[in-house]
Amino acid sequence: MRRSGVRFPRLEPDLLRGRLVPPDGPVRVLIDTDAANEIDDQFALAWALLSRDRLRIEAVTAAPFSFQHHRAGLLAAEAWLDGAAGRHPGRSQRTAAAVDESHLAWAQRLHSEGRRATDVEFVSPAEGMERSYQEILRVFDALRMARAGRIVRGATGYLTSLEAPPTPLAAEAIIDLAKSGDSRDPLYVVAIGCVTNVAAALLQAPEIVRDVVLVWTSAYPSSAPHCNRPSLNLMQDPLASRLLFNCGAPLVYLPGFHVGAQLRVSRPEMDAFVRGRSAIGDLLHDLYTDNPLHRMWASQHDAKRTWIIWDIITIAWLLNPNWVPTHLTRAPILTDELFWRQDSSRHIMREGHDVQRDEIFMDLYDKVAAAAD
Repeated sequence: MRRSGVRFPRLEPDLLRGRLVPPDGPVRVLIDTDAANEIDDQFALAWALLSRDRLRIEAVTAAPFSFQHHRAGLLAAEAWLDGAAGRHPGRSQRTAAAVDESHLAWAQRLHSEGRRATDVEFVSPAEGMERSYQEILRVFDALRMARAGRIVRGATGYLTSLEAPPTPLAAEAIIDLAKSGDSRDPLYVVAIGCVTNVAAALLQAPEIVRDVVLVWTSAYPSSAPHCNRPSLNLMQDPLASRLLFNCGAPLVYLPGFHVGAQLRVSRPEMDAFVRGRSAIGDLLHDLYTDNPLHRMWASQHDAKRTWIIWDIITIAWLLNPNWVPTHLTRAPILTDELFWRQDSSRHIMREGHDVQRDEIFMDLYDKVAAAAD
């Protein structure tokens, strides 16, 4: 298969279909995570590390992240708010139409706290990766697990060219581990952030499409008519996102909207089943009650709100595929405008369409409590 100057092996239909069969035993896993982005990655990583009977976590790689794409919209919304009182009403209405409603609401919440848009910290992708690396270390330490040689830094920026991909250590780790298995033991590359590291590995060593199964959560179902721009995992690096659907590698795609979005947890649950159960339980509880995105978005009434633990959908599917029902479908084309386009000639992938929310969280709670033993 050839895509934009890069040639990928075309997998035989039986091999591709076989790779997409849900696993029924222990699997080799590499987790690629933007762990400091919010709090769901830490839950997913801890749960995976506590599931040693099913998952052999061979490495964890740090992915870049950044919310810098929101800066201009937030500043524009604040500028409109600052000048709205002195404008002619008709002009204000016309100007408001050009301001994104979500950014306007964000600016209003900031102002209600006495803060300005310039008070919001927008880290660079490089800093996001480094913070994610440090956060991975923190999860390992809370679990008292050896981390030497298992945690790897990733790309410091996003893909800008398919012909000249970055060469982060994370991509080397993916390639090396993919090639270290055999035909019966593929590497499950679990991506719970933007897929820059994964794409870099595929571009450097296209042959590994035969040795991996990619598991990624982001965006809307492939049948949805909506623009996927709201998905941070997808829109940060459109080139890398597009490559995952184009390269022909076995792909298990688990939509966030509104499949993973069912994985909500509340403060009373965190208090009852996580806090005080173990060191990792206390870390996860602290994250929930001091969520960095609450501060960033100037969220209010946090104690009454639930929070989506998006990324655990990937671990849930690996642990028990019945917890995340899936089906085979054709890989969509991701357009330049970040919409899906269907093509019946495309290769197949596996896609999630539901979750068994209670079973997922009960297993997570049990393993967090058992971590104290």
